[in-house]
Amino acid sequence: MNKRILLVEDEESLQDIIKLNLELEGYQVSAVNNGKVALEEFAAKRFDLVILDVMLPEVDGFTICQTIRLENTHIPILFLTAKSSAEDRVFGLKIGGDDYLTKPFNLDEFLLRVQALLKRGATTTNSASNS
Repeated sequence: MNKRILLVEDEESLQDIIKLNLELEGYQVSAVNNGKVALEEFAAKRFDLVILDVMLPEVDGFTICQTIRLENTHIPILFLTAKSSAEDRVFGLKIGGDDYLTKPFNLDEFLLRVQALLKRGATTTNSASNS
């Protein structure tokens, strides 16, 4: 079964490149460019991973992460953002992000991080449903 990824990125050209490369890896990708729409999409569908930009229209990525964590503590969340200060990275991880990658980024590294988070997420989900 294909892993489903919610990609939240408001820079259209970057969103297209990321979506294409994730699809080439065999993932099903729902791409949105707005924080409010991202929350609606997350509520309506099941995902195996969320990739979040921080600076988004309407609702920022940090708020999206906090909202998701209120109802789902298992889904992996990867921040992919230009906000690269140590304070931003620490805050993103503290509020529930599983990984934090800053732009510009290496595509191969990004794809490996996605793969690792999906693998870890599947293990967490399986052990949670078995207990």
